Amino acid sequence: MQNLWNDDEAAQFPGDLGQRIYSSRLLGRDTSLVLHGGGNTSVKIRETNLLGDAEDILYVKGSGWDLEFIEAGGFAPVRMAHLLRLAQLPTLSDPQMVNELRTHMTDASAPTPSVEAILHAILPYKYVDHTHADAVVTLCNTPSGERRIRDLYGERVVVIPYIMPGFDLARLCAEIFPREANRQTLGMVLMNHGVFSFGATAREAYTRMIELVGMVEDALKTRQAWAVNWAPRVPDVPAAQPLRAELAMLRREIAQQVGAPVILHSVRDAQALGFARRADVDVLAQQGPATPDHVIRTKRVPLLGRDVTGYVEAYRKYFDAHVGESAKTMLDPAPRVILDPELGLCAAGRSAQDAFIVRDIYQHTIDTVVRATQLERYQALPARDYFDVEYWDLEQAKLRKAGTPPVFTGEIVLITGAASGIGKACVESFLARGAAVVGLDIAASVAAVSSKPAYLGLVCDVVETGALEQALEQAVRQFGGLDMLVLNAGVFPGGCAIAELADAEWTRVLRVNLDANLALLRLAYPLLKLAPRGGRVAVIGSKNVIAPGPGAAAYSASKAALTQLMRVAALEWAGDGIRLNEVHPDAVFDTGIWTDEVLAARAAHYAMTVEQYKRRNLLKTEIASRDVAELAAELCGPLFAKTTGAQIPIDGGDARVI
Repeated sequence: MQNLWNDDEAAQFPGDLGQRIYSSRLLGRDTSLVLHGGGNTSVKIRETNLLGDAEDILYVKGSGWDLEFIEAGGFAPVRMAHLLRLAQLPTLSDPQMVNELRTHMTDASAPTPSVEAILHAILPYKYVDHTHADAVVTLCNTPSGERRIRDLYGERVVVIPYIMPGFDLARLCAEIFPREANRQTLGMVLMNHGVFSFGATAREAYTRMIELVGMVEDALKTRQAWAVNWAPRVPDVPAAQPLRAELAMLRREIAQQVGAPVILHSVRDAQALGFARRADVDVLAQQGPATPDHVIRTKRVPLLGRDVTGYVEAYRKYFDAHVGESAKTMLDPAPRVILDPELGLCAAGRSAQDAFIVRDIYQHTIDTVVRATQLERYQALPARDYFDVEYWDLEQAKLRKAGTPPVFTGEIVLITGAASGIGKACVESFLARGAAVVGLDIAASVAAVSSKPAYLGLVCDVVETGALEQALEQAVRQFGGLDMLVLNAGVFPGGCAIAELADAEWTRVLRVNLDANLALLRLAYPLLKLAPRGGRVAVIGSKNVIAPGPGAAAYSASKAALTQLMRVAALEWAGDGIRLNEVHPDAVFDTGIWTDEVLAARAAHYAMTVEQYKRRNLLKTEIASRDVAELAAELCGPLFAKTTGAQIPIDGGDARVI
């Protein structure tokens, strides 16, 4: 544990709530304390309301906020008096509790308060911090965990046996904490859940959290139960061995059980392969995650190997064994974590962000499981406790309220020439529709086209078949497969008459505009066949295919040949559910080949201003890269689900084309 408190930084966050924001962010920075929205913090502040009455208000983290990035608007202000009265009720359903919390906030626009708001309210401290510290849950998940915690902390903490989060937990703490707390109490441990710390100031509460967790880390280190050595199981499968076919097939099988496309992210580092190859992985990985909160993301157990059907059958039995007479809707039975001795750790999610969250959680789970095993033995909670959280009323309500996801959610597109112009615009258009995007370009700037987790930019010379193979392998290991392909990369050489056209220039243009696309189509075909909703290819052609101009023989011929290639592929691949369509743009001036100087020269050639030249079409409109990208994205969407082999101009109307 490292205490990250900095007085100069803290001074930039004035007031009680400001200090709460600062220390919350410090906690959120440390993934060994909280992960992806986990944990919660609060501060109690006395305020004067509109009527002039003084009220005690609990500012508690709002649902959906991440501590690392929380702002003032991420805290929900709830009236303390009402929270304390709720804590005295004998029973309160979770939906009722959420309603009471929301209806007693002082700001109707604030997020829904944490389900542990009542628990924060009953603790008699100004600042309260709660984390799911790896070290603490490691100790909890051993047969003698509670004894070890009591021996280590003594009277510094109050220990609460595991109980479902929400009102029942608040009630239990309300009974136990006042009875066992004393002047030495610094915090509270919720078995198999996490740890609380308290303080009169944000710094005090934060420092105590670091101290409490650090004590457990030191104890684990003393017993050689902290560092994990994966050296005996260092990967023996060459990293270069192609795995994309296996990953794409696994993704397809998982998607079939989910009922929608998914992202499947593969990790093959020493930890992932080392854990997947342990002789006792079937025992260690089949008990449950370190804390029930994680079951919502990871499900209770991972799939070992690749038998998705067997996993689904086991999940249905798990559901039937615990659902009883309750009116629960079974979630999709597909795994979210897969452990395979060759593939390593695979994380599945409806989006790239979801898959990465699953990955992060399970990487921490592996450390927790192995450390507990090195200390004594990993012992998770009974399956029933995980089921209760997985099928929590509040989670079921979220499912019922869930809206329609973006059209390409869970799907993957690869775009060539993605660093600028039409290709870069395509990246933005597909990301906006929910796709995970892999951008290829010879320019290094392709890596920085987007900072979103759903984007992977790879430097790749498309004329090198080996580079294309490597790029596809990286793409599939990152996202799991390939659903869509946008063939955009191309070169447009300067005007040159046929009589002066050199062989080298002709060959260069055809290599980029035609040969590279043939190679990529051939390599992508096995992956596109496995796309859950059928593969799609959008080709960026040119007006020159229909209406060529003088001085552009190599460009026009290469684009015309690419068009024929698209048409033949549409004929050959329709039986595999793959459709290919093409757009023919013209006069797209916000691309790299159109400099201000070139534009001015071309406009002068036609005795026009630059603005007139940009709109020299029948509709007198300007065509931008984004316009082409939007059409390319739509060609891959449901509106064109029954169209293949089509060619669509996007040129504002050209008399020669028409």
